[in-house]
Amino acid sequence: MSTRQAGRLYGVGLGPGDPSLMTLRAARVVAEADVVAYHCARHGRSIARSIVAAQLRPDHIEERLMYPVTVETTDHPGGYRGALDDFYEEAAARLAAHLDAGRTVAVLAEGDPLFYGSYQHMHKRLAHRYHTEVIPGVTSVSAAAARLGEPLCEAEEVLTIVPGTLPEEELAARLAAADSAVVMKLGRTFPDVRRALERAGRLEDARYVERATMAGERTGRFADVDPESVPYFSMAVLPSRIDEVRPDARPRGEVVVVGTGPAGPLWLTPETRGALAAADDLVGYTTYLDRVPERAGQRRHGSDNKVESERAEFALDLARRGRRVAVVSGGDPGVFAMATAVLEVAAREPYTDVPVRVLPGLTAANAAAARAGAPLGHDYAAISLSDRLKPWEVIEERLTAAAGADLVLALYNPGSRSRTWQVAKARELLLGHRAPDTPVVVARDVGGPEESVRIVRLGELDPAEVDMRTLLLVGSSQTRTVRRGTGEEVVWTPRSYPAGDPAPE
Repeated sequence: MSTRQAGRLYGVGLGPGDPSLMTLRAARVVAEADVVAYHCARHGRSIARSIVAAQLRPDHIEERLMYPVTVETTDHPGGYRGALDDFYEEAAARLAAHLDAGRTVAVLAEGDPLFYGSYQHMHKRLAHRYHTEVIPGVTSVSAAAARLGEPLCEAEEVLTIVPGTLPEEELAARLAAADSAVVMKLGRTFPDVRRALERAGRLEDARYVERATMAGERTGRFADVDPESVPYFSMAVLPSRIDEVRPDARPRGEVVVVGTGPAGPLWLTPETRGALAAADDLVGYTTYLDRVPERAGQRRHGSDNKVESERAEFALDLARRGRRVAVVSGGDPGVFAMATAVLEVAAREPYTDVPVRVLPGLTAANAAAARAGAPLGHDYAAISLSDRLKPWEVIEERLTAAAGADLVLALYNPGSRSRTWQVAKARELLLGHRAPDTPVVVARDVGGPEESVRIVRLGELDPAEVDMRTLLLVGSSQTRTVRRGTGEEVVWTPRSYPAGDPAPE
């Protein structure tokens, strides 16, 4: 029985390419190793090997781990993934043979071994069997930022790193939401990445870096790069937006009206996140502005919730001076919110030339419905019970018409400190068309710290429990409830409607 001690496995990060950026620890481990292993394509050349050429000895055992495929086209029965899995298993077995023989094995990795590197496939197969050490290296991301001379992220900014191999729509969504970002692995994915940057509104901000710190290094504006000239070792960089210097001197002011959803950041869409990050100024009702994280360099302009027109005019004036302005609403900006107020003012002089965009958000009715089940599964009507901007007589007419048509009702703005009787009046009217046991979802502060979602019956609805933070969903004659095995009561409205049955009076 052999008593030979197994060798040690090293995953050695070599940095981005310049040998002088390799750590002292990495250089020493490579120089002292018995076996130096590196991945390469079929041509046999290896950037990793070229970085450590000065540390290699004549008696080093070199293990060239040659990929069987480099594109997703293969006749392997398991396809591209199957071919790679077989390759990694075979490569790990070759290294294990050296380790079992007591040899020290250094697996080379450009950048950092555990950052989009091939070494990690060896690590997952061998580290639990042999004594292993991973030596970190300077990543290509850090090298790219250094060569561009632009900060990647600052203060509370979040850096997003994505591979260019993601589907174009997924890339666009992630880039739209990012503060700063890096897209790795360009090469043949360059056209898709370019379109994704354009769709996300980030193309003009994007920088291009190729072979950072290596021979043939190239940097510049991403939009100016010829797709045919792009190698695999290149990336797109969206630097920090703080104290951003715009590429041209012309003002590019605009107003973007965004919805924050019913609560905090979890309810934001990627597109909205991007618009909020790109804004110079945030304008909105203070309660909604407080949902948006503080960002260095941005100005915040909070106001009361009853000055919509004044708020819209203020935002448009800022945009006329070249500022990028995000007007912040709760929920969806087009549902009883700020989009209409902004567009009404923007239709008048001197604001008709100011660009205005409206970005959708998750409205309160959908959020409340999801918490309760699926009460909006069939036709429904959304009605605001606030008589601040329309007479109560109009509200009554609309409630009567919608109830007579047997629509599920989403009742917004049901009550406030100054409006205390509307809910009782609406309940009285609806009981003339709906049975007293009609399900009603009483949803308060959905997504917030005081969230409460209850299902009551129309005849038992207590107006005293309803305030401005509450939304009511009143079922139709077809709306059903069931108490599931967990004890939870859920409500839904069937997608089909009985044929030939008149709507109840």
